[in-house]
Amino acid sequence: MKIAKYIISIVVMIVVAYNAVFFKKLDEVKASRTTTAFNAAQYAQTFWNTKLAANLDKATDITKLLTMLSKDPAKTFETYSHALGIGNLRCFLVKGKGVIASINEDDISVLPDSSKQAVTLATEYIFGNAVRDATGLININEFTNTMDFNNVSAELNKIIRQNVLPSFKQQAKKGSVIEFIGAVELNKEHLDFSHVEIVPMKIEIDE
Repeated sequence: MKIAKYIISIVVMIVVAYNAVFFKKLDEVKASRTTTAFNAAQYAQTFWNTKLAANLDKATDITKLLTMLSKDPAKTFETYSHALGIGNLRCFLVKGKGVIASINEDDISVLPDSSKQAVTLATEYIFGNAVRDATGLININEFTNTMDFNNVSAELNKIIRQNVLPSFKQQAKKGSVIEFIGAVELNKEHLDFSHVEIVPMKIEIDE
């Protein structure tokens, strides 16, 4: 009788242990990880088509911004700029209209209307976080790690390189009148108006 009880106890333990352990095929595990992985390209494209497109009209005129910065930089940074941290680098969403003064290898120089201060539109090296941060619409708390957050910047910059700049570079000529919206990053402790470089998000050439 004792032997029978012992055998039954062993069987029960084996059944419990068996049910407590389960196995999945490696392909299933990989597929699960793939579906839950963050897709930076998809996030960037959705942001570009929805939130960004709907907020471009909130851009500040670049000539007006530079004038305000020269008169009251602290207030201007506080009112118009966005940034993730407490550092000196801040990003602005800007717009402007002007004449192409020169076309260079990596950028173009534009003289905005009613301004003697030329600005630069980057056309070759599109990098950094200015586009991601200029609107203040992307919250770092949405992301589980900084790599995903930084990958969004890379994908937004890729959209500009692939979709915004090619046709513009083909049509742009010295003397052309253009309208642009873009992002600019400025250092509030070391303002330098001699070289204001804008990463263009939208450019139109007036006929």
